[in-house]
Amino acid sequence: MAGPEKSLIKVLVVDGYGNHDWQRTTKLIQGVLSGHEEFSVEVSTVPVRSDDPSSHPWRPEFSRYDVVVQTCNDINGSGPLWPEQVRKDFEKWVAAGGGVFVFHSGNNAFAGWEAYNEIIGLGWRPLDYGTAIRIGPDGSLEKIPPGAGQGTRHGPRTDREIHRMGDHPIHAGLPRVWMTPLIEVYAHARGPAKNLDVLSWAADPATGDRWPIEWVVRYGKGRVYTSTFGHVWKDEQDPVNLRCAGFQTIMVRALQWLAVRDIDPAVPADFPSSKAISLRPLPEQ
Repeated sequence: MAGPEKSLIKVLVVDGYGNHDWQRTTKLIQGVLSGHEEFSVEVSTVPVRSDDPSSHPWRPEFSRYDVVVQTCNDINGSGPLWPEQVRKDFEKWVAAGGGVFVFHSGNNAFAGWEAYNEIIGLGWRPLDYGTAIRIGPDGSLEKIPPGAGQGTRHGPRTDREIHRMGDHPIHAGLPRVWMTPLIEVYAHARGPAKNLDVLSWAADPATGDRWPIEWVVRYGKGRVYTSTFGHVWKDEQDPVNLRCAGFQTIMVRALQWLAVRDIDPAVPADFPSSKAISLRPLPEQ
């Protein structure tokens, strides 16, 4: 007798603006997940103009979804802060158990929204805001207080070794070290850093300092995953960040973990090694 069918993991991609190519980012996310039948993916595009009659008022029903993939980035006036009621809805939904995948530049967004800062843990923030975390030579977490060090920055995008920390379920069975292509290593990402666990780190190509690449946050009953993977710049011909077999694998696993589902334990044959990156065909729909 067949067992009960598992329900789909319902994913909502929230996009609409940013300083990266957010339209193509959404298409690539959809492309990655299209190869996995367990996901149902919808998109909600935030209207940039509040007087846009085609999409106003904007108020997604977060409660209909297991995970929100947040790609909006209002940095440098790219777009608006979400409406107050939507912000309250989002905070309540996450605290009640919703899962949030903060996709690349979504980490840069909404510096003045304090609950969002707690939800993401660390973000692209100025020198005087929040705590930064650096990884010590012995694997310990070194906390850098507000005003010390620098504001968030990154150097040139380079191929980097990703070093796992601990044994989080998202990384179960994966190599302790693997290569990823052309990643931005955020130095001095800052924030409240509450209820936060660092999952991996990479070395700054200029200084050798070790900075978080992936981290997870508990916000109430909710789960949040953030990383600097997933860069898709405007007019970038070949966005290899989204072609990386390592990131594609981790993205699927992270969404499963965020939705409080079983994580697929299989390690793909093309998962990158500590010596070489591994690229898949561009997953564009």
